[in-house]
Amino acid sequence: MNEEIARILDISYDAAHRRISMKSKFSIEETVTICDYFSLSMDSLFRNKGQLIIEKTKEITTLTDFKDYFKKTNQILTTLNPKETTVYYAAKDIPMNYAVSGTLFSKFKFFIWFNLLNKEQKSSFEEFAFDESVLGGNNNLKTFFENSKRVEIWNDTTINSSLQQISYFFEAGLLTYNNAIYILEDLTEIIKTIEKKCELDTDDFQLYYNELLILNNSALFNSKEKSAFFLPYNALGYYVTSDKNTCEEQKQYIINQLYNSKSLNQSGKKDRKIFFFKMHQKIQFYKAKIENYIIE
Repeated sequence: MNEEIARILDISYDAAHRRISMKSKFSIEETVTICDYFSLSMDSLFRNKGQLIIEKTKEITTLTDFKDYFKKTNQILTTLNPKETTVYYAAKDIPMNYAVSGTLFSKFKFFIWFNLLNKEQKSSFEEFAFDESVLGGNNNLKTFFENSKRVEIWNDTTINSSLQQISYFFEAGLLTYNNAIYILEDLTEIIKTIEKKCELDTDDFQLYYNELLILNNSALFNSKEKSAFFLPYNALGYYVTSDKNTCEEQKQYIINQLYNSKSLNQSGKKDRKIFFFKMHQKIQFYKAKIENYIIE
């Protein structure tokens, strides 16, 4: 045991022995390293009723931080098997897995996130020096979503913020007419893809409509062996906990909300068509708004 701890922490055999024999203490960083190595939950080690130990995704202040952000997120998810995981997503905005697909819409979402998180960002979308390799770092996250079961809860406003952002930056002169139209076309394709998935009605993807629930972009990654609950605190930042009780409470809360929601997979064709028609109507409204703005 001493040798293994020494190797994991990159310390001497004697230093490892002192820690194991409780003659000296493990630092917080060393404890996190050991928990990561052995796939242990810190909550299970330091459980105290009413208190949680949480992780925090990487803060983003530079473009390089995007890579570290997704690296940290991927590290958290490596303890989960996507084929045995169900992802429950309360979609206040277009879910992140649709925003890391390598499209112009993807680049625009990164542009938005960077603007919201960095007060020094003043360049236009076309001048935005986006490192394409960042999307390469998203492949693991994208693959995880594709290989897991997904249950998404949407409402009539889920698409709104993306549309308003496109309109805002276009009118501010920070997004060209052509790119604004292309991004709207990407968004149209995303909605069409989701609609086709609903029509297939498979266990891999379930979409629910709830007109009353206040959505917040929280995500629960739930599996039999382990779960992780992501709770947002800003545009892209999340607090994360793997506490078993907390994740189970969140799962029960979601199940209750699904009971009060309408399944767009299993509902009649009319209900499904009405929902997606509203989405396409909104996109067409903003497209016309941009086209008329040019004419003026």
